Amino acid sequence: MMRFVTDLLARRAALAPDRAAFIDPVSGTTLSFAALDDRASRAATLLAAHGIAYGDRVGILCRNRVEFFEILFACARIGAILVPLNWRMPAAEIAPLIADCEARLVLFGAEDADRACAAAAERAPVLIGLDDDYATQRDACEPHAGRSEWPSDETWYLIYTSGTTGRPKGVIQTYAMALVNFINITQAIGLRGTDSTLNFLPLFHTAGINLHTLPVLFAGGTNYILPGFDPGQLLALVNAGKMDVFIGVPAVYRELTLHPDFGTTDLTRVRHWACGGAPLPDILVQTFADRGAVVCNGFGMTETGPTAFLSDPENALDKIGSVGRTWLLTEARIATPDGDPLPAGETGEIQFHGPGLTPGYWNRPEETAKLFTADGWLKSGDLGHQDPDGFVFVAGRIKEMYISGGENVYPAEVENVLARHPAVLEAAITGHPD
Repeated sequence: MMRFVTDLLARRAALAPDRAAFIDPVSGTTLSFAALDDRASRAATLLAAHGIAYGDRVGILCRNRVEFFEILFACARIGAILVPLNWRMPAAEIAPLIADCEARLVLFGAEDADRACAAAAERAPVLIGLDDDYATQRDACEPHAGRSEWPSDETWYLIYTSGTTGRPKGVIQTYAMALVNFINITQAIGLRGTDSTLNFLPLFHTAGINLHTLPVLFAGGTNYILPGFDPGQLLALVNAGKMDVFIGVPAVYRELTLHPDFGTTDLTRVRHWACGGAPLPDILVQTFADRGAVVCNGFGMTETGPTAFLSDPENALDKIGSVGRTWLLTEARIATPDGDPLPAGETGEIQFHGPGLTPGYWNRPEETAKLFTADGWLKSGDLGHQDPDGFVFVAGRIKEMYISGGENVYPAEVENVLARHPAVLEAAITGHPD
């Protein structure tokens, strides 16, 4: 893997300065690549003026907005580390994250001002309101010269995740991971420089940043951006032909089918539909297929960058339930907990290898050691099997499997059967003591 990643925003701004990087579909406001590049440079100067230097952590608590991405690139230019914070958490749960990463500065949106101030009270870092005078301060700064190259193994940002158990861990996201994810996504969906997508998934998750926002930016495409999920606005963008590629979670697809405009929306105007984050019920795949839209199911983790598996449109319907095969720069195997590969058809742990994996968890060496096998493969904690054609089917989390009548049973499989019933909108299986 290359030792350095060039400043991808600066390069993109040089190649297509006037092309739209972000568009707010509600206000109609457009931000070009040149303007985004300029904002990021000035934001870098602003951060430096507040004492932020190489390696310092910068927290950000906000809904989806352009400022998040200008600050993400501002951090890259001075070598700081951005830490997106979960606005769904109460202040009492955010405070330990601020302490864990030792954030020196926290930026916040107006909706989360009280939560940000309460969470940062004990550490008392610098607080900047994005809806207060942030823009005024930024625009008063001179552009920062910045770093033209970023060491590929250097930490760009942290994503806190607890998985399904335990306290949140900061998953290290490097510049190499962003580049590998871009290459994998480009291969998987045939990403073009003229493509547009919608940014609405929460930015404290890897999907909000990397699926497909950063890849579309790197390719030179346009991101429409909404503060959250609005099914009516999303369907309107589809009908207007303003969205070429899209990714959502199963709950998003379910909400789209329930919206009154779903029946009159031409779903074929989107070239590539993708889904991840949770098992995609077969019934949803079929509902979209009946309307001419093939939804490609995928699987990845914050720790894998996240793009690893994504089914292709040519096989998605023949292999319903599969997450496809791994893409160009990611390898996967089905193995025993000790890393011994298993043959096709046998269920085992899904394990990953490649240049797009996290090096580990922030300040958690013991947890990092548990993440990898002795031969360096990343353990997903998920069970699955591979068919003779190499397509992988995810059974569920290892910790969620239970035994019934002497047989291994996986909740996701039962949930999928329940979801097929016309009287069932959503299904979830939970444990109950005997």
